[in-house]
Parts: sequence; C-alpha cells; structure tokens
Amino acid sequence: MKILFLTTAHKYDDDRIFFHQATELVKRGFDVKICSLCSEFTGVIDHIQIESYSILNQSSGQKTETFLKVCKDYQPDSIICSEPIAVIAAHKFKKNKKVSLVYDITEWYPAMTMLQDYNFPMKLIHGVKFFLIQLYAGFLSTDFIFGEETKKFPLAYFFPFKKKLILPYYPDQKFVVENIRTLENNKITLCYTGALSEDKGIGNFFKAVEILAKRRPGLIIKILIIGSARTGKDQVYFDGQVGKLSIKNIEIRKPTSFEDFTKAFSDTDICFDLREFNFENHHSLPIKLFYYMGAGKPVIYSDLKGIRKHMDISDFGFLVDPKDSGYIVDCIEKYLDEPGLYDQQAKTARREFVQKYNWDIISDSFVNFIDHSLPKS
Repeated sequence: MKILFLTTAHKYDDDRIFFHQATELVKRGFDVKICSLCSEFTGVIDHIQIESYSILNQSSGQKTETFLKVCKDYQPDSIICSEPIAVIAAHKFKKNKKVSLVYDITEWYPAMTMLQDYNFPMKLIHGVKFFLIQLYAGFLSTDFIFGEETKKFPLAYFFPFKKKLILPYYPDQKFVVENIRTLENNKITLCYTGALSEDKGIGNFFKAVEILAKRRPGLIIKILIIGSARTGKDQVYFDGQVGKLSIKNIEIRKPTSFEDFTKAFSDTDICFDLREFNFENHHSLPIKLFYYMGAGKPVIYSDLKGIRKHMDISDFGFLVDPKDSGYIVDCIEKYLDEPGLYDQQAKTARREFVQKYNWDIISDSFVNFIDHSLPKS
C-alpha cells in the first residue's frame, strides 16, 4: 500500500512527518512518499521518497496543482495532509481514485501569525474566511488525526462521526539523550529554547532570572538560550531584553536539528517555557516538554490548558502564571534549597518519559489507524 504525505508549511524532513510517522510506516512495510512545498529536494532518504518544492510563496492554485500532479504520478492509497490546501488538492485526486484522506491537525488554522499583518476589521474578515476554509477541509477529509486534545475544536465537533485519533508529539527514544544532573552548590544553569519573541515568553524568562539574581546575589547563574527570532521585530525585542540583563554569563546558540536537540541543552539544570496566555498558546501542548522530560530536566512551564488536559507534570516540574515572576523564582529556589527534590524530579521526568510519553507507546495506534482508514477493496 502507498502512503503519501502532503504539506505546505512543514519541511520534508519534519520531525513528526519524516522521523516518526513516515519512518514508522516504512518499518511496517508501506511504500511512503513525502511532498513538501517549502524546500527544494528530490530523492530517497531511508527508503522514503521525497519530492519537495520551494514554492511556499506561490499562489494557492499553483500549490494545489503541484500536489495534484504528485498524487497522479504516485497513485497513493492513502493521503495524509497537514494543511487545508493539501486536503483540497488530495480531494481533487480522490474524485478519480478511491483513497483515504487523513487530515493531521497539529497547528491552529488560522494561526495568529496569519492574521498579524491585518488591521482589526480585516483581521476579523480574514479570520472568518480561514475558519471556513478549515471547516471545508474537515468536510472533505475522511479521517482526522489531532496532535493534542485541545486541537479537536472545531472539526471533531462539526464532524463527530468521522474516525479520529489523538496522536501526541512523543519523541522516539533514539533521539533523546538522558542527562540527569546533580545541582552544584551555589550554581545553576537555566535554559530557554525556541522562538525569541515576546509571545513565546523570552521576556518573562529574563524577568524571573533578574529577580533570582537580586534575591540570591551570591548565586552563580548561567543562562543558555537555544533559538532564533522569527521576524525583524522579534530580533529587536530580543536584543532589547538582552541589553537590559544584569547577568552577563549568557550563551546564545542557534537552533539545532531535533536529533541533536537534547544534546544541546545537556549541561543545563532547569528548562523553561513561559509563553504568554493567549488562545493559541493556551490550547497547545508544547513538543519540547517531552524532550525536556526525556533528558531528565525538571521544567517550569506556563500553566497551559493544553498541558493540564493531557498530563500532570507536578512530579517533575511546576505550572505557573508566566507574568508572576516572583512565584517562578520561588519554584527555582525550591530546587536550590532542596537538592533532594531536584534529584527526585529529574529522575521522575526521565521515568515518566520512558514509561508513558515516547513514540513506542503510540506508534501501533498510528499504524493501525492508517491501516484501518485505507479503502476496502
């Protein structure tokens, strides 16, 4: 059986698509191909066929036609789509061949970034337009995969009788390097990874670190930042935040490949994600959380609905109001004052990852779902 992945916004070597879903299907005997529209490459990697084009800025019509041509050439039995344009193209192909059309929803549509350049009335108009496109994609799909429980809205509610699967972003253990540390006396290394922007919480992180430095003037604090600014505006904001820092022991590293991600922060003690409370962030289950767990790092995270609905992290970290810098520092100090608590939570994080939150736990359900979605002869 042939499985085709279609995506506009994800690269062909995307973590979820290539290294987990496609790789697993190949291992189970499926013929697999990926078509992406945001990077240029044609070839075969690890028995996965790749036909990828750098046409993300082209018209919707051109993207649809490119996908349709790939479908006609490959003649898949099932098509897994990541965005509405991919669904619409796959449905055009479906008119001439019986295929399953699986919509894998991992991002909000419309995302806030899609609307940020519009003024208020146009934001509303385009928001409604994109929402209707999302409903149309849901209508055309035969099955749904949701990356997290909180992303089931609206499609699972508008189309309750379609088959659906919750498939979280659990990493394969082979990509996660365990590195449980013991806190050094009077020294701590704090880590932030991801987009260097206000909404993702880099400013909230720096505020907490500054308060920690004032409360504990003798404490040696090191900051590790792994990430990059998405826009020029974000870069200006980040530079301004760094310029105000009194702590000078700060290392900034460029984003690394996800295969080496846990190695990049192996020498840190606590990992943070203090993103702002907005609708999109609140209903997200951050992928990085599972990599932090697997590495054996206690975490301090914004108290997101997406996390609370999915899991309890109280045994290996804290959920906080990202604006409550004082309480965030209280959490850090609990580890400093109780090294035994830190040791216990670091080990618990790793154990929970191994027992509950890795790809091996969910890979069978994914393959079975795709297998059962295939058209019956």
